[in-house]
Amino acid sequence: MSTEKSTDQHPRQHPGQEHAPGGLRATSRRRKARGAAAFLGIAALVGGGQVWNGTEQAAALDGAVTSWISPSSGGVAGAPADRGRGNRELQDGLERLVEEDGFPGVLANVVDERGRSRDYTAGVGNIDTGRRVPADGQVRIGSNTKTFTATVVLQLVDEGLVDLDAPIETYLPGLVRGEGIDAHRITVRNLLQHTSGLPNYTAHISLDFFATRDQFVHPHDNLALALAHPADFQPGEQWAYSNTNYTLLGLLIERVTARPLAEQITERIVEPLDLEGTYVPLPGEREIRERHPRGYHPLPDGTMGDITVMDPSWGGAAGDMVSTTRDLNTFFSALPGGELLSPELWAEMTTTVPLPEGYPGDGYGLGLMTTELSCGEVVYGHGGDIPGYSTRGGATADGEAVAIAVTSLTPDLEINQHVEDLVDVALCD
Repeated sequence: MSTEKSTDQHPRQHPGQEHAPGGLRATSRRRKARGAAAFLGIAALVGGGQVWNGTEQAAALDGAVTSWISPSSGGVAGAPADRGRGNRELQDGLERLVEEDGFPGVLANVVDERGRSRDYTAGVGNIDTGRRVPADGQVRIGSNTKTFTATVVLQLVDEGLVDLDAPIETYLPGLVRGEGIDAHRITVRNLLQHTSGLPNYTAHISLDFFATRDQFVHPHDNLALALAHPADFQPGEQWAYSNTNYTLLGLLIERVTARPLAEQITERIVEPLDLEGTYVPLPGEREIRERHPRGYHPLPDGTMGDITVMDPSWGGAAGDMVSTTRDLNTFFSALPGGELLSPELWAEMTTTVPLPEGYPGDGYGLGLMTTELSCGEVVYGHGGDIPGYSTRGGATADGEAVAIAVTSLTPDLEINQHVEDLVDVALCD
């Protein structure tokens, strides 16, 4: 069982029969051929490949992933979907994420080429009560926050307040110092594109998120943690995902505008696009404000714990925001649509460097990933992981979009590829 809701009275019909038996498992062959997606690598706020500390924690989650849905719930909640409406293959795929892959809940929004929006859900929003997943409920969006931060930086470039090829020393003098680290060589572009060589602070944080869930972390604390380690490489020599880059970009925004980052994101993006479910948490804010599914994370004994309430300040400009699947689609569609950036800055944002083998995407631009789907469509998005929630999706240049959120993380690359594949299913008829 599942729920499905359209915001249009004449939903598009999807035959859902084009793929081989097994549906979504047979899609995205081009990307599968190059290896499973590093679900907890590039887009993971908590990661850079360091999310799961050793095999014991991964094994604990692997064992729990099939057991936290109670048999009495059947793994899903809600009324049966209208099987003659919407994208049947996508709905089937969402249900398999719950029934076979063990995610507690899944929610998605799809916008078609005519601008019609449809919500999909599967699973439960609360595994203790069996409450259904709220359509378009709020979730923590992790590293999708980076695209919001990058957009503000590019707007400042457009206003002549920031130069993409100026060194970070120009804007934050004396701040970036460390072994092998030269702030006179690291440009704003390097930070946006993850070619700075700065060490990733989340590779050195505690992974016991239940123990640290109430801790407030200042951006300078994250920066100090990163700069205690030597540079990974010299600027521009290679690509490596580092949340530290976006910590610095958040500080840059505040220095240049003399205003808080949260205010800049709100006034420049959230309010103009009317993103009613999107916000930057206030200092110390731990609850999610409106309707939301609960988020879950593995406990040391292999069971799943509710991690919904947490202080996301350790993510900061790299990953602390809350949003909805509809709002994410509106935001990512607005970027190529010219609502937030000039054509010149959009071209800069989508000028990419190739991603290493195994990453979910083909290229990384300025706070944005590009992915070519099996049907040839290019999706512009990012993705984000934070304890309790994971999101994937993006928008095409002509306004089609998909956002998919699941309510837990898993280190299983094959299961994570199933989520990636659903983006393909949603946008490729």
